[in-house]
Amino acid sequence: MKRLLFVGVLIVLAWLPSRGQAKPSTYCNPINIDYGYSPIPNFSEWGRHRATADPVIVNYKGDFYLFSTNQWGYWWSSDLSNWHFVSRKFLKPWHKVYDELCAPAVGVMGDTMLVFGSTYSSNFPIWMSTDPKGNQWKEAVDSLAIGGWDPDFFLDDDGRFYMYNGSSNRYPLYGIELNRKTLQPIGTRKEMYLLEDWRYGWQRFGEYSDNTFLDPFIEGAHMTKHGAKYYLQYGAPGTEFSGYADGVVVGDHPLGPFTPQPDPFSYKPGGFARGAGHGSTFQDNYKNYWHVSTISISVKNNFERRLGIWPAGFDAAGTMWCNTAFGDYPHFLPGATSQTPDKVSTDHGAFTGWMLLNYNKPVTVSSTLGSFYPNYAVDENIKTYWSAATGNKGEWIQTDLGNLSTVRAIQLNYADQEVSFPQTMDSVYLGKTLGLYHQYRIMHSVDGKKWKVLVDKSNNKTDVPHDYIELAAPVQTRYIRLENVQMPTGKFAISGLRVFGHGNGSVPDTVKTFVVLRTEKDKRSAWIKWQPVDNAYAYNIYFGTEPGKWYNCIMVHSANEYYFKGMDKTLPYYLCIESVNENGVSKKAHIIKVE
Repeated sequence: MKRLLFVGVLIVLAWLPSRGQAKPSTYCNPINIDYGYSPIPNFSEWGRHRATADPVIVNYKGDFYLFSTNQWGYWWSSDLSNWHFVSRKFLKPWHKVYDELCAPAVGVMGDTMLVFGSTYSSNFPIWMSTDPKGNQWKEAVDSLAIGGWDPDFFLDDDGRFYMYNGSSNRYPLYGIELNRKTLQPIGTRKEMYLLEDWRYGWQRFGEYSDNTFLDPFIEGAHMTKHGAKYYLQYGAPGTEFSGYADGVVVGDHPLGPFTPQPDPFSYKPGGFARGAGHGSTFQDNYKNYWHVSTISISVKNNFERRLGIWPAGFDAAGTMWCNTAFGDYPHFLPGATSQTPDKVSTDHGAFTGWMLLNYNKPVTVSSTLGSFYPNYAVDENIKTYWSAATGNKGEWIQTDLGNLSTVRAIQLNYADQEVSFPQTMDSVYLGKTLGLYHQYRIMHSVDGKKWKVLVDKSNNKTDVPHDYIELAAPVQTRYIRLENVQMPTGKFAISGLRVFGHGNGSVPDTVKTFVVLRTEKDKRSAWIKWQPVDNAYAYNIYFGTEPGKWYNCIMVHSANEYYFKGMDKTLPYYLCIESVNENGVSKKAHIIKVE
């Protein structure tokens, strides 16, 4: 009996969080899933890297299922925090490219989940399952003759079933009704919406919204019904860019006609994790809305991407909103709080209020590889990173918070530096590989001399490229040191060692001077400038076509000007600004209207 009791205790201990980590009530973007490596062999010379995009999350029997591009499987979670990967190659044996889904559609019809991947082929199956957690699948139909790239399924309240698709810089999104029993098309596809970048500045292609090189792309359709209205979402103008966003058009019928909302619905051009396009909207078990979408990195190649989840919803006037303000800071998970349109205007919805404590603060390291400098780990730019000279056990990076602070959470963002595998393993790693893992320890100190273990994951056996640790209890400390124990591959490299909590000081002063000059030649653009605040490290610029509806936000670090190119040229705009530091957020400056 004693031996059985001992074994039972070991089993319980194995399921407990690592030392210093609480059962999470919060999460932080990019979400921490075991992203697969790029499955595109002809890009391998650019540097092997993790990537996925084009996510869709569905709530199926109270659990959340996440599908995304080229992952050789999918994830499920009961809480939107802990994700469990299910290995599955969906395509038929004759398919010789990736043997995987790209930008899939996922729908729920009764007790059945349907999955369909992007294709221009006429003999591409739709898969079905009543036990996706158990990985039990079969073909619902062996082909859908019309195919479709970036597809989306939508089941209306009246039982009628629709599919949307499209990914082009020449052609619009399309929609069509499908026979619910045969899953075959009824009639022909109808045009839904084509970009109007001549009017909506945010739809312009390029990192600087200038339509250089290519015309903008419309893609990633997703339909949501709220009340009696239909909200067709779409991604634009290009997945490579910080301004990648989801727009929305609204109609009274699933196949239109539709009227655009003037501003992007899901938009995050600033901060650490940038981009919020090509996603899907879903509800949690408390009926709160959330939006999952694509985050851009685009360093190893243009399609190096991650995923983010943001609070979303609808206001009393029927406007669909998605709150990305502080969208890469810790947020509450479903059930920990609720978000409403009023909360979006006041306290950023599900945002915890835990601030970043170590932006551009002093960093020391064990070693440095070439020009991958230490401060790249704390510059709030996911595209830059520090790399140690090796991936060996014992390499470390240390950040000084500047003064004694209240630490509540830490996010570790690993970078892919000199990822290499034996040649015989390329075909395995250029896709999804199970069994990879990171191991590390986090130490803390009040004086930089005496150190205590804060988090111990030296025995971790999971792949955590964007690990987020919510501490079981807040800690008063000044120095945080991350020590490498084991890397899955490559050098020990960090794009973001991010420490969250409260700096135990004063919130920043309110911005005193705020000027917005709308461009006379092009009303889609404006030059925004403000007086710097001495005790601020960042600023949030809010904008919208109605005062108080601050549904879009741009975070700017270490600057006092911003060229904004995202407006509807036909409408007046309202803008305001707030300053940010490690202690909190200032009051918003007075509202400015620009015609």
